[in-house]
Amino acid sequence: MNTYCNPLNVDYTYMIYNAYNNISYRSGADPAVVRFRDEYYMFVTRSLGYWHSTDLLNWTFINPEKWYFQGCNAPAAFNYKDSVLYVAGDPSGSMSLLYTDNPKKGDWKAVLGILNDLQDPDLFLDDDGKAYMFWGSSNVFPIRAKTLDKEQRFRPSDSTYALFNLDGKKHGWERFGENHSDTVLGGYIEGPWLTKHNNKYYMQYAAPGTEFNVYGDGVYIADAPLGPYRYAPNNPISYKPGGFMNGAGHGSTVVGPGGRYWHFASNAVAVNVGWERRLCMFPTYFDKDDLMYCDTYFGDYPHFAPATASWPFGGSGDKSGTFTGWMLLSYKKPVKASSQLGEYAPERMLDESVKTFWIAEKNDDKQWIEIDLQKPAKVHAIQVNYHDYKSDMYGRIPGLHHRYVIEGSTDGRNWIRLVDRENSFKDTPNDYVELSILQTVRYIRYRNIHVPTPYLSISGLRVFGMGTGKAPAVVKNFSVQRKTDRRDAMISWNKSPDAQGYNILWGIAPDKLYSSWMIYDNNSLDLKSLTVDQSYYFSIEAFNENGISTRTKPVRVE
Repeated sequence: MNTYCNPLNVDYTYMIYNAYNNISYRSGADPAVVRFRDEYYMFVTRSLGYWHSTDLLNWTFINPEKWYFQGCNAPAAFNYKDSVLYVAGDPSGSMSLLYTDNPKKGDWKAVLGILNDLQDPDLFLDDDGKAYMFWGSSNVFPIRAKTLDKEQRFRPSDSTYALFNLDGKKHGWERFGENHSDTVLGGYIEGPWLTKHNNKYYMQYAAPGTEFNVYGDGVYIADAPLGPYRYAPNNPISYKPGGFMNGAGHGSTVVGPGGRYWHFASNAVAVNVGWERRLCMFPTYFDKDDLMYCDTYFGDYPHFAPATASWPFGGSGDKSGTFTGWMLLSYKKPVKASSQLGEYAPERMLDESVKTFWIAEKNDDKQWIEIDLQKPAKVHAIQVNYHDYKSDMYGRIPGLHHRYVIEGSTDGRNWIRLVDRENSFKDTPNDYVELSILQTVRYIRYRNIHVPTPYLSISGLRVFGMGTGKAPAVVKNFSVQRKTDRRDAMISWNKSPDAQGYNILWGIAPDKLYSSWMIYDNNSLDLKSLTVDQSYYFSIEAFNENGISTRTKPVRVE
């Protein structure tokens, strides 16, 4: 494939630590991605192993030969002397430092014994040979550090260095709760990850809580690993509060194919429990003023893959990481299904919320879904996001797989096959398929063959391509009113009759509109992500299945 679509389609592990409550859910979070011998390894919270890739797109699970943890949290890894160093915490906060020179085999050995009371570690070895351990997962304590003595098996220093903490009174995005709405509890600072670029050190950190739509990553910048650190004015740098699946926090940054940076992070499902999550990735950049930022614009629509060098279907140039321009054709379109369980109607698959889902009465090969796109459209890609409803499954289970076919039709009678998973035996909980041949169809039909779960349940059957109509007109009467609490701004605009939704874009300069929030249907947003002493520029665009409007001229808000 030349493209990918968040959330990433990997064979997520079913969690084990809530089994005593009979709560079953899949999850992948807190990804630590490391480059080793020009390939990539991804370590993920409580996954009973890790994943390998040659291109950051296709991932294969590795069941390691020797493994020290069954339930490790928030791992970290680093490439050192032709070996991979690895560290992670268990729920008690104790850790061991491991290494292997053959991560595909996974014959891990201990470098150092137990390190105590370090949650969410980050291991960093600088170009000058010095080594550091950073950590932090607390609503009280700051991000902290110790130096490591490599000559003494990476023994940590007695001294502990406090780097920085949350300051929710100044930084609106660090406040707790959905939409940063909790005014009682303080947020959590967690997940440090240090990246060195052009002799500057970028300490990324997550806030305010993994289950919320506003979970993101900020960054502090320093000239040395132990600081002093200064707050980046464009924070948060990785932020995705709107769209199908929200959240873009607690991640890692890695240099991918072609030397382009990629930031991996956690999306929130948070239906069965708050810690039900998926993985996502975004292209990441450093601008002329040395500001780091992630491109989360249309963040769960198709983007060109890390190794993509040219446009499919014609064109040229390095497009890796950029938005394809393929729009969502299936949003709130008429749909019918073979059956439904209780209130879980098929319309719930098409509302662009991972928290709502269709459930069929049975999970057999007699179940189907049919969507009427209402007009013929060019279909480029389709994504099927399965949901776990009372799955009663725990840990890594061999042999899980999803089998189905998706067909297209111009008249609802004669069908052609668009996606063929009839003989697939892969575990694909968030299956994304780019069509090898572009097809123009009006009707889309999903036919189930096999799902590994007791129920056939889908939270998003998403069809991407281009409609044949007109893109929306420029949005009118766009207004941004900063409130007395300068962390907040009320944003409003006239509803466009031909728009599906809108992207609000903002940043610290007209050419630095790095943050965006996707809104469907509504024409207002109570934004609570701003920094008290920072001025901003805002713009808006409308979109529908036919394209995107021209953006409004950025307006400055003091």
